[in-house]
Amino acid sequence: MQKNSIFVQIASYRDKQLVPTLRSLFENAKHPNNLRVALAWQHREDESLEEFANDKRLVILDIPADEAKGVCWARNMLQYLYNGEKYTLQLDSHHIFAKDWDTTLIKMLKELQKDGHEKPLITSYIPHFDPKTGDKVDAPWKLNFQRFLPEGPAFPVPETIDEHKDLKKPIPGRFYSAHFAFTLGQFCREVPHDPDFYFHGEEPSIAVRAFTWGYDIFHPHIIVAWHEYTREGKPKHWDDNEWVEKNKESYRKYRKLFSIGEEKYSEKEFGRFGLGKVRTLDDYKRYSGVDFSAKTAQDWASSGQNPPAPYDFETEVEYLKSFKRFNKQVVNIHKDEVDSSVDYDFWAIIFKDSEGNDVYREDADSTEIRQIFKSINGDWYNVWRSWYGGEDATNYIVWPHSKERGWLDVISREF
Repeated sequence: MQKNSIFVQIASYRDKQLVPTLRSLFENAKHPNNLRVALAWQHREDESLEEFANDKRLVILDIPADEAKGVCWARNMLQYLYNGEKYTLQLDSHHIFAKDWDTTLIKMLKELQKDGHEKPLITSYIPHFDPKTGDKVDAPWKLNFQRFLPEGPAFPVPETIDEHKDLKKPIPGRFYSAHFAFTLGQFCREVPHDPDFYFHGEEPSIAVRAFTWGYDIFHPHIIVAWHEYTREGKPKHWDDNEWVEKNKESYRKYRKLFSIGEEKYSEKEFGRFGLGKVRTLDDYKRYSGVDFSAKTAQDWASSGQNPPAPYDFETEVEYLKSFKRFNKQVVNIHKDEVDSSVDYDFWAIIFKDSEGNDVYREDADSTEIRQIFKSINGDWYNVWRSWYGGEDATNYIVWPHSKERGWLDVISREF
């Protein structure tokens, strides 16, 4: 086995971009023969991999598309093919790569180890490219916390690393991307993908499991590859299969992993797909500023600041109070309750608690009101509002104001 061997994992479902991805992977590697690519090729009979069918650098799991069970299932199977390679790189099948991407990543990882990070994990939502036009985003991205989904999972979003031109090394991160993750090969055995997960919840759960196994998460400060995000009109597993029940089970298992609500974590139930022993879930909370169990976050995390979180509280009580709940609510307004011909200058939109106290207010100005009138859903206008902190809102009011007529009738509803 080569000294700097890389076990590359690619789960591909009926993807016409797969062959160009493999071509770019090998052509842009400085040492292409150091790569051992494990491919979960989920395809139909009329889809071909002929160009790489006899390439000895590939180990192909040939899977008929109608037997595929989802991306986490496929990624889990690939990890059983790990054979002691020094490093591993997990990808999707719609990428292009920068020149010498392999030596660039190895250098990054080794420098992080010299800085005292025994097990660096270099991962992110990498920048977008358009395979039709060849256009590419020219700045690296990081992953910031945005909100929690109602079903439980944390929801990260990509943002540009603004200071990237001045950086000499990757920046600390709190989230994991399954479409681009480079680390030590042993990761395949220590933090394997749970095949019972379907899609949502996969990446945040891997982030925390990796952290509790002692991996330090970083986002690359320079571009080593690009990812195609839009993929409109291209088949996905959920397009071809009944996936709703699988997704519900995935959400349930996510909630149990992080003891959300009535669900409680069981080390025995999760086994090798559970949390590690090197660090705790509370350690992750203190590092990231995000509490997966309570579905709360500090202002510092929700505003996009890089970890680790500063601890500048005089007491533990103050620290715990710094975590705030994310709220996202829809305001429903019937088409008969407002009149698009009225000269509205704003609508007061106020959320209240059970005692009638204001929890949150964010008015709609005249520009937003015009957009609302353009987007009716059946007989209803839907207006979304989100905020952090405060008591639970139980009802809301919409109080329209007209330039000519002043305050009009109040619209009030309970959740």
